[in-house]
Amino acid sequence: MNIFKLIGEIFKPAAELIDNVHTSDEERLIQKATLLNTQADALSKAFDYETKQFEVRAGIITAEAKSDSWLTKSWRPITMLWLLALVSAWWLGWVDHPRLTEEIVLSAFGLVKIGVGGYIASRGVEKIAPSVVEALKKKDQV
Repeated sequence: MNIFKLIGEIFKPAAELIDNVHTSDEERLIQKATLLNTQADALSKAFDYETKQFEVRAGIITAEAKSDSWLTKSWRPITMLWLLALVSAWWLGWVDHPRLTEEIVLSAFGLVKIGVGGYIASRGVEKIAPSVVEALKKKDQV
């Protein structure tokens, strides 16, 4: 489950409880504001954690790409191309082996999607992370 969705699900019952409590509108708004600030803090911390994870992953890939070893630089692209070739050959009907089941091909395709998606997502987070962190800090100051 996505951590941001999980945080929203955690705070949802508390927000509904505040709505159902029979107090004055002013007290209800104060409690909701407190809850929203707590949720914003949790989201900010989760975002910081996710950003650090992406930075670590990007650092590993960067170190591999800058390595002097040809194999260290190339193993990820070679693996992705090999899996993509395997999936493509299977879908085109060029490979008919009894041990190459649909489940195995779909697993290989899942790895290709993760490889390509991870690269695209890390580049996207790299570009938007500073503006999102700044917006969350401004929200905390309000």
